[in-house]
Amino acid sequence: MQRDVTSTVVLDVTEPADLVFAVAVSSLYAPAEEVCAATLDGAPVDIEELPDAHGTRLHRVRPGRGRFELAYRARVAASAEPLTTSPTDLLVATRPSRYAESDALAPTAAAEFGGIDHPVALLAAVSSWVGTELAYVSGSSLPTDGAVRTLLNRRGVCRDYAHLCVALLRALDVPARVVSVYAPGLSPMDFHAVAEAWVDGAWRVVDATTLAPRGSLVRIATGRDAADTAFLTIASGRADLVSLEVSAVADVLPDDDVTALVSLA
Repeated sequence: MQRDVTSTVVLDVTEPADLVFAVAVSSLYAPAEEVCAATLDGAPVDIEELPDAHGTRLHRVRPGRGRFELAYRARVAASAEPLTTSPTDLLVATRPSRYAESDALAPTAAAEFGGIDHPVALLAAVSSWVGTELAYVSGSSLPTDGAVRTLLNRRGVCRDYAHLCVALLRALDVPARVVSVYAPGLSPMDFHAVAEAWVDGAWRVVDATTLAPRGSLVRIATGRDAADTAFLTIASGRADLVSLEVSAVADVLPDDDVTALVSLA
């Protein structure tokens, strides 16, 4: 399967800033083509690439004041290399985190899923429950909302669905984490967030939104929650988002059986 992905982020930098982007496809892939370029008021700006955990590639830029643009594109024609996992990775993936408060949601998880022992059935039950309990409403949540607030509000966007799935699974002793992805077939097109759970010796994709076929997804960043996977982190200074454009297309969109175990290719 060939997938072509692009993203363009335009910012007004009002104070010299330290910007960290997570928009490049994971280092687990070997893109047939790839370009990442930054400009400030039309002039090229240096980019520093930094490796992060689980194949995440960060791009750091320190622009002065002005109109800043980061443009990325890649063609992914092959499958990714297998993602190695250590006992420490699995331990971290069972702990509560800022946006996935599994400790606070433990009573809810026990009440809703306490009788389900088989990991595959548990994965399907959590995904189905979250997809049923929440309404997908663009702009309905804040960047600081976590899984608890999402459940109380009963609505959110993809990151909120992913956080709630992760929190519930961790509360049930299933290692889980958040992955940002390019998602061919997604409508409206944007960066997408899904959960990954460790089931039957591999990381399995959980997408309670069912907005894009899981077999088409391209991994960008992997981490505990959105704190590790945001497409932009402003480490210092000030920058205001002017526009964000994302595209992801595949030569073939696979069918997606929601009951099947799927790993990111």
